[in-house]
Amino acid sequence: MPVFHYTAVPLAGGRPVKGTLDAESARQARATLRDRGLLAAEIEAQRSGTAERSRLRLGSSLLTRFSRQLSALLDAGLTVDEALTVLADQSDNEREKRLIAVLRGDIASGLSVSVAMAALPRSFPSFYPTLVKAGEESGRLAGVMQRLAVYLEERAELISRVALAFIYPAVVFVVSALVIVGMLTWVVPQMVQVFQGARQTLPLMTRALLAISAFVSDWGLWMLAAAAVAGILFAIAMRREAFRLRVHALRLDLPVFGHFERAANTARFSSTLAILVGSGVPLLSALAAAEGVMTNRVQRAAANAAAAQVREGMGLSRALAMTRQFPPILIHLTASGEATGRLDRMLERAAQELSRELSRRIEAFTTLLGPAVVLLMGGVVLFIVLAILLPVFEINQFVK
Repeated sequence: MPVFHYTAVPLAGGRPVKGTLDAESARQARATLRDRGLLAAEIEAQRSGTAERSRLRLGSSLLTRFSRQLSALLDAGLTVDEALTVLADQSDNEREKRLIAVLRGDIASGLSVSVAMAALPRSFPSFYPTLVKAGEESGRLAGVMQRLAVYLEERAELISRVALAFIYPAVVFVVSALVIVGMLTWVVPQMVQVFQGARQTLPLMTRALLAISAFVSDWGLWMLAAAAVAGILFAIAMRREAFRLRVHALRLDLPVFGHFERAANTARFSSTLAILVGSGVPLLSALAAAEGVMTNRVQRAAANAAAAQVREGMGLSRALAMTRQFPPILIHLTASGEATGRLDRMLERAAQELSRELSRRIEAFTTLLGPAVVLLMGGVVLFIVLAILLPVFEINQFVK
């Protein structure tokens, strides 16, 4: 419940008093003071500190549910404060409850919904308050929240499909790698004693396996330590913007994964831009907000450069084409939208086409990746087994 600071004058006369009280709204706080025999002269909601705000963070699933429920309550005719009260009462998540309490306190102190959300950047992406502001100015806040909920649900569904598609190959790879390492560090050294006692020339495959096993046993921990140090140095280097740009540019140039990243970022960018433009947000403001949804810094810089060209009077499609960082389908559909005056619809269509193409490519890739990983790991295990069994067969033949 929001906390209010007040300065009040006793109705019976006397010196002004100051204090704090808990209330649902400023109106309720004034009523409570009147019941106490006080007349409120000044009343202001207490805003949460910076430290508390930095800890408030909603995950994508909670933000999607929050958006869907808030849009439904606003569409039912409730005010923002009433809708937030209902959401706080029915929520069973403490982070969401604290977030709603901060929002209500800021709104009660006189801030608009968009400004209150913008003050919580860890919970609401940059485009979120921009869209909410457009809804407030146009009087269509419920409709804008509905579009936001749909967008967040579609984005979460795409991320979920991608994650599920890679789970099986990843599990197979990890389990197989653990089995191989276990065989090299435990099974093979046990067999070495048997081979050494036989005093015979070992097959080339077995000698190669023993060399690999000795290398893993002697240098395995050092390799892990070196990998950990390299990871730490890489993380430190990624804090430099120039190095990060080079890495992100390299990611876009990768044979298969580069196409996936480019398509996913473009789909998010065009979908967000479509919602913003369709809600009445000016194009330059929409570009600035949509730029933030892209995870690749090279494409984000390209969107920023395109926005600078649009500011100079160039068309959006031509500005995007000049960057050479966006797929042709986005360029062509954007040009069609500019020519027909249906830019938001064409941007949304581009996002849908890119999402469908990305889903098809990922499905095809993972369909081939699973058997490929199984064959690769199976081949490695077969090599180890044959390298162990060949000397055994030779020993048996020698005994006979």
